[in-house]
Amino acid sequence: MKQDLMRFSVAMPEELLMEFDQLVARRGLAKNRSEVVRDLVREALIESKCSMPGSIVMGTLTIVYSHHSNDLQEKLHSIQHDYFENIVSTVHVHIDAHTCLEVIVLRGEVTLVQDVANLILGTKGVQSGKLVLTTTGEYM
Repeated sequence: MKQDLMRFSVAMPEELLMEFDQLVARRGLAKNRSEVVRDLVREALIESKCSMPGSIVMGTLTIVYSHHSNDLQEKLHSIQHDYFENIVSTVHVHIDAHTCLEVIVLRGEVTLVQDVANLILGTKGVQSGKLVLTTTGEYM
């Protein structure tokens, strides 16, 4: 199959090429320009697939909150129990005596996963958070 693929060359302004080479260097010794281009193409394809309604995705929702907030943990647990079929796992970390970090792994149809994440992120007392989506690896 590789023999069937067409090789291509791209002209790039020198300044852009220098910045790209810095990215290649940051990605590690085992990476070269071609591998980083492949990585970037895969990332773009994954982002595109995750934005299509109906797609089944995996997501990690990372939130930070104070455990002293009024009934916040109960609210978070209630949401997670309401969507137990979509919540694969959670990891709870104590950052300090007052602050907690939680990583919630979600799986499901992209709109539902985003809605669950927004419900959690919008809960009073959640200080910050971010949802990161990826594919399930199928059809890649």
